[in-house]
Amino acid sequence: MLLNSRIFAGAADLTGQSNKVELACEVEDKDVTAFKPAGDPDAGWAEVLGGLASTSISASGQWEAGDPGRVDDESWAALAGRSRHPWTICPVSAAVGELAWVAEALRTEYTLGDAVGEVAPWEAQASGTAPLLRGQVAHPPGTARTASGSGVALNLGALTAGQRVCASLHVLSVAGTAAPVITARVESSGTSGFATATTRATFAAAGTPGGQVARVAGPVTDTWWRLAWTISGTAPSFLFMGAVAVA
Repeated sequence: MLLNSRIFAGAADLTGQSNKVELACEVEDKDVTAFKPAGDPDAGWAEVLGGLASTSISASGQWEAGDPGRVDDESWAALAGRSRHPWTICPVSAAVGELAWVAEALRTEYTLGDAVGEVAPWEAQASGTAPLLRGQVAHPPGTARTASGSGVALNLGALTAGQRVCASLHVLSVAGTAAPVITARVESSGTSGFATATTRATFAAAGTPGGQVARVAGPVTDTWWRLAWTISGTAPSFLFMGAVAVA
């Protein structure tokens, strides 16, 4: 029974504003059926090859507005910019190491409003522009960071030449008295202790709430991965959520 789910889209944590989320991944089946020689056990059966793959996201809930963390603000920003935003779906606790689904998707539809007296609803649709990936939470959303640091090591494995790591970053809130900025990065190492850390990708510096995706192409022989961050400014404090997945 689906009771709890955490939904992050761009700068918004939609968990308390949502009651439905669906992820779909589809591969086109292309017919390549040909004549078979007499006696072939496959004769009379269709034969297909995998074509283009696609990802879609559907979510809905109760409408709220007023800051970048609310569904209305985030949805309008995504639609107006016609930009791809990260989506991360995970269990309600969003603890480090828990399962996370990561997608980069274009917001294609946003619906709000209903009859008088009804609880104001919203519905959103997004189409993926990259594979839907299955990974792990790399940084929890409820831990405020006020100084540079690094997260917990995750054993996601090495990358072959045809694989890549995809990391999502959702900066949920920013506080500080003078130009607070966070620059997050994806690091790898051959050991869990990260005696030697290699920066594989760096997110754009962020001084306001928002979402980003970073990718690392294989091959990479390191098997351990983590998020790390550099924070600057006066009295800075950031809440952010991140996940890392291998495809």
